Amino acid sequence: MFDNQAARRKFARRSRTAGVAASVGAALIAVGVGALPAAGADTSSASRSATALAAAPAGPRLGSAGLMQSDDFFQQGLAPVRATVDLTGKQALSACSGEETMRELTKGKAAAYADVTWAFDTKDTSLTESVAEGSTDASAASYEKRLDKLVRGCQVEPHGHWHYGKGHAFTGKAGEGIWYTAFNGDGKVAGGVAVIRSGHRFGIVELTGQPSDDPGYMEGIAAGAVNRLAG
Repeated sequence: MFDNQAARRKFARRSRTAGVAASVGAALIAVGVGALPAAGADTSSASRSATALAAAPAGPRLGSAGLMQSDDFFQQGLAPVRATVDLTGKQALSACSGEETMRELTKGKAAAYADVTWAFDTKDTSLTESVAEGSTDASAASYEKRLDKLVRGCQVEPHGHWHYGKGHAFTGKAGEGIWYTAFNGDGKVAGGVAVIRSGHRFGIVELTGQPSDDPGYMEGIAAGAVNRLAG
């Protein structure tokens, strides 16, 4: 599967620019979730009618509650505006994966899927997250390794192209993961990506844009994503 989509991935990797986040935010269409007002935003009747990110129904199955929520972003200097949620696993995994989706990665065999795209009040900044529920911890660990291998494929790029930096592994009570800072063609920090796992759940989360001068924000996002995934 990876070989068959190599050409598409290379095209997506070469064509990414900092302006992608803006176009993503503009194209958001709410699916099972309403707009989230940013801090200090207008609280008119239209704004008050927006709802928070929908929680998963009762039960152990992975749902939207396993995704990052609005409260997870404020400590990272991000003010969420809107989230678009999907439970089909058909969202592109990351800029490095091109058009590959979680459903394709798992060949549709995961017990459940959940995807989200977040838009923020900061220009050219967005976040995507795609997670799935495996049948066992072992299968989830296998997919975690495949996702990490995919990300590492974008660490070495020709001069002038965006790329991921060094991987930083972490382990906590909720789970584990590895996060990478992203750099644009000029070598400046431009977001990051993290591969995460908690038990038999696994996924990938990617931030486009730089919310602050401290690249450690990606570590905070990765840890927050693992905590939500643990549910």
